[in-house]
This record gives sequence, C-alpha cells and structure tokens, in this order.
Amino acid sequence: MIKISPSILASDFSKLGAEAEKCEKAGADMLHIDVMDGHFVPNITIGIPVVKSLRKCVSIPFDVHLMISNPEKYIPDFISAGADIITFHAEADCDIKKCIKLIKSAGKKAGVSLKPATSASVLTDVLPELDMVLVMTVEPGFGGQSFMEAQLEKISEVKALCSKLSLSTDIQVDGGINTETAKKVIEAGANVLVAGSFVFNAQDTRAAIESLRQ
Repeated sequence: MIKISPSILASDFSKLGAEAEKCEKAGADMLHIDVMDGHFVPNITIGIPVVKSLRKCVSIPFDVHLMISNPEKYIPDFISAGADIITFHAEADCDIKKCIKLIKSAGKKAGVSLKPATSASVLTDVLPELDMVLVMTVEPGFGGQSFMEAQLEKISEVKALCSKLSLSTDIQVDGGINTETAKKVIEAGANVLVAGSFVFNAQDTRAAIESLRQ
C-alpha cells in the first residue's frame, strides 16, 4: 500500500492547524513535519511547541523529520510533543544506534534519512532496527526543489537491501514529488511519499493525494 505524507513545509503557516486538518480529511496517511535548525541545514522552520500545538488539531500519525544537529538531545521532547515516527539524518554526527534505541524505547517508530550524496551502504548495520528509511531526492533545507533522477538508483538499492534481509521496512521519498515522479519512485521500491507543494497548492487536496497513490 502506498502511503502519502504531506509536508507542512509547503503549507500556509498562518493557518497551520487548518492546513493539517485539511490533509487529514483528504485522506493523508500521516503528516510530514520538517524540523530544521539553521545549522545542519541552511534554514530554520518549526520546533517542539508547534508540534505540540498541532497534535491537538489532528489524530493522524506525525512523521517528524529532524534535519538538525545532535538529534539525540531533542528526540525525547519531540516524542513528548506527539511525534509518532522520528527520522533523523545519518550525516548528523550522532550515534545512529543510540538514537534508534532512544526512539524505539519510547514505543515510537525510528527512521534514518540519507542526503543525496550519502550511500545506502551506511545503513547496513542498522537496517534491521529501522521502521523506515528516507531517501532525499533533493538537498534538504528548502521546499519546492526539482527531483533528482539519480536518486532512483539509491531507492532501488535500499529496497534490495531490505529484500535481502526479508525486511518490510518502509521506504520513504522526499523531494519534488508529483504524479510523474511518484510513479518512478514507486517503481524503484518506495511506498511512502512525502509531497509538499503538489498537495498544498492543489485546489482539490483529496484528488491530489489520491493521484499520487495511483
């Protein structure tokens, strides 16, 4: 089953609660929340208080993507704020196994994200412990970027690694997703699609979400 996780990075921040509700009513499977610290990536977005406030608005799972340095320092607070899935970056200068353990010990799902230049091989030792792998098909930091076709090979590599180990790990893709690129990443092995501009700029949110599943 293909799951859709609209990225609130592309939403109207002046009515964030209503935007989240719109996605839930339109059939989104989860809500993708990009957290950026201005250090790990050259942009600053939202933090723990906003996640906590949003949690009061919708009941769908929160798919929190930590694009931050020292993720282990903040993971417990994001869990307390309402995160259901926490994905941190393999490049974030952290103990990957320690972060995974921290997330899963709280009963939440753990994911690791890979920048375009990062090889799928960095996951070899931790893949069995992960619930999700996020393959970035743009450079993390800003929404609205163009899809990087070269990342399709990495999606296939992650899928092959999972199949080799008989794992049912979710493979998520984030960056430049629309109906055309969705088809390509699904064929490559992805089953969770993050879409920002395509969903939030659509006149019919439900139709946009459903078109990605097709």
